[in-house]
Amino acid sequence: MKYDFDTIVDRYNTGSVKYDTAERSGMPADVMPMWVADMDFRAPDEIVSRMRQLCDFGVFGYTMVTDSYFDAVRNWFSSRFDWEVERKWLVTTPGVVFALSAAVKAFTEPGEGVLIQRPVYYPFTEVVENNGRVVVNNSLRYDKGSYAIDYEDLEAKLARDDVKLMLICSPHNPVGRVWTRDELSKVCRLCLKYNVKMVSDEIHSDFVFSNREHVPLASLSEQVRENCVVCTAPSKSFNLAGLQISNIFIPNRDMRHAFRRELEKTGLFGVNMVGLCACQAAYESGGEWLDQLKEYLEGNIQFLKSFVNEHMPRIKVVDTEGTYLVWMDLQELNLVDQKDFIVNKARLWLDTGSMFGDEGRGFERINVACPRTVLEEALNRLKRAYDALTD
Repeated sequence: MKYDFDTIVDRYNTGSVKYDTAERSGMPADVMPMWVADMDFRAPDEIVSRMRQLCDFGVFGYTMVTDSYFDAVRNWFSSRFDWEVERKWLVTTPGVVFALSAAVKAFTEPGEGVLIQRPVYYPFTEVVENNGRVVVNNSLRYDKGSYAIDYEDLEAKLARDDVKLMLICSPHNPVGRVWTRDELSKVCRLCLKYNVKMVSDEIHSDFVFSNREHVPLASLSEQVRENCVVCTAPSKSFNLAGLQISNIFIPNRDMRHAFRRELEKTGLFGVNMVGLCACQAAYESGGEWLDQLKEYLEGNIQFLKSFVNEHMPRIKVVDTEGTYLVWMDLQELNLVDQKDFIVNKARLWLDTGSMFGDEGRGFERINVACPRTVLEEALNRLKRAYDALTD
């Protein structure tokens, strides 16, 4: 392998949210952080070199999207997903969650319903409730270690007069599903039938495993394209979350104008020029690094699954089709205090399942985007707590 994913990078005392906030978050100082979705790998040298050139230039004025930037973005989605995007569709924002919030305000009124599918990335709930809208939940169905969409319930919810927007997570965080073309088409047909707009969070689209295919929502049909917003970013793929750059695609002109009006209300003017630089470099030169990273992460996922199956059989690992976030089912442990077990007994900091909705109770989400030796240490900590519990 050309690129090194085994070297441990010491991220302590760097202002890292993942590593430097344990005690202020009520965690023990020696807890292992395996929670928030950024990676413990250095960004590829191809990106760092381009950023260094920008820093050497030394002028950091207001910056716009250039033709070369859009060409890099367009070529990425064309070559990776067979999806042809147009420049007029592109709106840049500081992040996908920022875009989700803007979309909720642009396409709904206070008091109206926004449909989500729990257990789901917790900002989905926050951007709805914090903007005075109502969460309408179409719970995913959990059966035999995998998740599926409950279409009967979905249609009943979409048919409600107050539901105007659906937020879909694709690939799904935290359950790791990569929705098939057929699944997405069924959802889109229902949204079109009931005149419900769609916003698709596709930030994890570059991490799809086991011969699965990520299907950009707007690529399904012209009708779907004109009814949706697709949210993307290089942040998860290349570990650039701190650079605050996302590429949002809105093919429908009226929807795009409404979205831009919400951005204007925030006072947002332009985006981070370093983020633009890094994204362009990533999409122009980072493909080989990402491909090797995906191979390494898939190895981490398989290592975790084998370790848990062998040493902790009462914990079930949900099949991870996409993302570098593994969803684990601890329900068979019948824990009285799940947080105490994970934090105080295992000395781990994971994202507890209840953060993602009531449907996540009894689950934990673990981030495996780290050197394998780090993952092995985390699993050994979990095993020691498991052994003590089951003796």
